[in-house]
Amino acid sequence: MELPALLGIRPGVTAVMGSGGKTTLLRTLGEALAAEGRRVLLCATTKLYPFEGLPNLLDSTEEALAEALETHRLVCAGTPVPGTGKLTAPGIPMARLAILADYVLAEADGSAGRPLKAHAAHEPVIPPEANQIVILVGASGFGWPVQEAVHRPEVFARLTGLGPEAPASPEAVAEVLQREAAPDWPPVRVFVNQAEGDDALEAARRLAARLSWPVCAGALKRRMWICLS
Repeated sequence: MELPALLGIRPGVTAVMGSGGKTTLLRTLGEALAAEGRRVLLCATTKLYPFEGLPNLLDSTEEALAEALETHRLVCAGTPVPGTGKLTAPGIPMARLAILADYVLAEADGSAGRPLKAHAAHEPVIPPEANQIVILVGASGFGWPVQEAVHRPEVFARLTGLGPEAPASPEAVAEVLQREAAPDWPPVRVFVNQAEGDDALEAARRLAARLSWPVCAGALKRRMWICLS
């Protein structure tokens, strides 16, 4: 099954948050949808790096974006952040982006390269237009000390009661996900990335057992995935 179908990706705005491969997830979803002839926009509500090998539209007008989507099907758009090489949200309102593109895949937080994450008060930045959320979890962080595996370990520790040297278990990650979820969020699905091998898949199943949302797992770079719940 193609990844968009596995995750139930619908036309409109999908917010992608979490850690452990968000950029890879956006590109994998985008390429699969574009191969079906859909117009797909990759962007951020926070910050991301431009996508190598794709058209990256900087400070684009609606007309230029519409033309690029019609020509290339898969494009990235955003506003340059001086001195960082990154892009933040496009200047075009999200509601308009959702009209110009069939699918808008928006990265909604950062993780500083860590496989697991807890959130500060100002994040994630979920656009009101989003009709679903995909939360990414990096299985490579399971079992590692909180202070090493988690972005914002102090928040993770506060939510779970674990010390900085305690292992970040799947159960603790599930507790953080549940406690951070807002009541007004659209439907949520979870994808556990980096789940290669029996131990990682078993950890993903332990996470899924603690969550009420559908959970899938796999290895994005190897294009392997299954649904767990």
